[in-house]
Parts: sequence; C-alpha cells; structure tokens
Amino acid sequence: MPPRRIAIVQGHPTAGGGHFCHALADAYAQGAAGAGHEVRQVAVAVLDFPLLRSKEEWETASAVPAAIQAPQETIGWADHLVIIYPLWLGDVPAILKGFLEQALRPGFAVGAAAGLGGGLGPKLLIGKSARIVVTMGMPAFLYRWYFGAHSLRSLRRSILGLCGIRPIRDTLIGGVEAIGDARRQRWLRTLNGLGRRGR
Repeated sequence: MPPRRIAIVQGHPTAGGGHFCHALADAYAQGAAGAGHEVRQVAVAVLDFPLLRSKEEWETASAVPAAIQAPQETIGWADHLVIIYPLWLGDVPAILKGFLEQALRPGFAVGAAAGLGGGLGPKLLIGKSARIVVTMGMPAFLYRWYFGAHSLRSLRRSILGLCGIRPIRDTLIGGVEAIGDARRQRWLRTLNGLGRRGR
C-alpha cells in the first residue's frame, strides 16, 4: 500500500497520557511512521470548545471554534482516520461526541440540506477510511453480541458513514481493567502492525 496520511483522534477524556488508549495511539503512530505514512494526532481532551446547543449553531460553519479549526483541517488532510476511546457508560465519552459535533459540520463533512425537510446534502468525506478502537472493562464479545455494540454502530453509521467515510473497521479491546502485561503487549503489537499497514 502506498504511504497514507493518517489522523489519530485520541478520544480519551483525560489529558496528559498515562492511559491504555494513549499507549495504543502511540503504538499505532510509531508503526505508521516507521512504514513511511504521515501521521498527525488530535488530543480531544486538551481542546477548549463549547458544546453545541442548537441545530442552528451546528449549521453555521463560520461559528467553528478556534480550537476546532486545526483538528478539522487535520481531518480534511487525512486519507485515514483512527478514533480511539474508552467506553464510558456504554457510549462514546461526551467530550469526543462534542468534538465530532463541532468538527463534522455542514460545509465540511456534509453538504447543506437539500431544501426544506430534504435532509442532509452530499457526503463530503468520501474517499477516507477509518478504524475505531474501543477499550472497555467488559469482555468485548459481551459488548458486541449481548449489548449490540450500539454506540459503535451509531458512530459508524450515523456519524462517520453519514459523511461518506468507508470502509470503517473496528478493534474492540475488552477486560482492560484486569489486563496483564502480556495481553497489553500483544494489543500494542497489534496496533503497531495496523499502523504499519495504514489500516
């Protein structure tokens, strides 16, 4: 595969590193850079931005906060997005959801609505692919098969898919609160390998 432009969106709500999500992002980035891919990282937890509180705010592209502008440019630059986050209360952490709402606005990620009640316009991020990496305390198979991986499916279909991003692959890492060093190292090697392949 030719070199790719890869944006890693670190969705852990705690800034400063030290969590498994941060180690996974670093492993992916090291593998990707070592294979000749270009890599940029966005740490959502360090960004200072307000939450959107109305449809009108979301539709106003000129109102993109200053803290979101550079990350939005990074998303536009990338061929491939890697979104990493811990499962919180069965869902995406609120700060990551708020970031995606701010960044993936009409005019950037989707076209303007096609007339009154016409829904969203064209998908503007066609040509990009993504990988979603989710860590969780429960076993991954339980989240996927018993709980239906509902937050993952929502992110895939109702956010990334809505913008035209595909294919979207996922990596679910369960039991992280009791993970031993051997399993931790296996997962870090896995992410490093995905980074080398740009997938």
